[in-house]
Amino acid sequence: MYFLRRNAMSAMAFTAGLLLGAPANYVFAAEPEQVTIRYLASQGGLSAHELADALGYFKDTGVTLKDIGYAQGGPASLFALASGDAEVGGAATAAVLNSVAGGNDFVAAYASNGINKTTESIFYTLDGSPIRSIKDIAGKTIAVNTLGAHLDYTVREALHSVGLPENAAKLVVVPGPQLEQVLRSKQVDIAAFGYWQKTFEGAALQNGPLQKVFGDTDVLGEIAGGFAVLRRDWIKEHPQAAKIFVEKSEAALEYARLHPDETRAVIAKVLASRGENADIAQYFTGYGVREGGHAVSRDLQFWIDILVRGGVLTQGQLKAEDILYDPANFPVAGN
Repeated sequence: MYFLRRNAMSAMAFTAGLLLGAPANYVFAAEPEQVTIRYLASQGGLSAHELADALGYFKDTGVTLKDIGYAQGGPASLFALASGDAEVGGAATAAVLNSVAGGNDFVAAYASNGINKTTESIFYTLDGSPIRSIKDIAGKTIAVNTLGAHLDYTVREALHSVGLPENAAKLVVVPGPQLEQVLRSKQVDIAAFGYWQKTFEGAALQNGPLQKVFGDTDVLGEIAGGFAVLRRDWIKEHPQAAKIFVEKSEAALEYARLHPDETRAVIAKVLASRGENADIAQYFTGYGVREGGHAVSRDLQFWIDILVRGGVLTQGQLKAEDILYDPANFPVAGN
């Protein structure tokens, strides 16, 4: 008993000595702030922050992700973000900019996905169809996952590029899992598989050939297609958590670029856990973003210029650098 008491006292004395001997300006490491980030998932795939979570990147950071259900499309997740039902949303760049222009103080946290030579949105019609070019889509019915987002604006820009009215085609909303069905049953003339829906596209092509009309890279070039979005006031309240969220999500984007097979395995596992068809994970082709997962000003400015041209925005109303996340603009206390 004496031995235990003496050792305990020695330990206390040793600790006190350390404290007394510490420099006056010494700051002991604080426990990370515990922050829960709620989000809406998308059927058939994982966002980069979901992938980061599945890879264990948020372990011991204080940041916890919470899936609160599915979003039909980007605008729905932005609504959840604006209403405070979620801490992160995600949508096509044009939809994000429209939301900001409408008064929502959102910050484009990281490029959630994009289009390049291997990952692009493709507009398909049935094999042998006379619809073979952008000019042929005028007057046709096109299935898209939601209105007011990437595919919607891609169609408008495609029509504009060939001198046709931007509203010359008719868009109808069809959930990703039903795109193939409505096309093959001839309920629509064209089905648009977004770059984030490559799993559904791959499964459709396994059931028989489809005819490509055009891809969004034909119209937009290589560019970020959408962004994960945070509220500016939330970032100011939780700057460290926001920094961790963005850094780990971008790290997951880079992991997917370097390890596509392992990423497909992770996606399959998560889809199975959600009761979705895990087999479609094999068709995942990547997130389509730049090396390192970093966004650039053009990813936003391209669409700002288009919205200015269409009269949705006034010249100078929005600036890419004011919307794109920069940790330097949100200092962490003590740093």
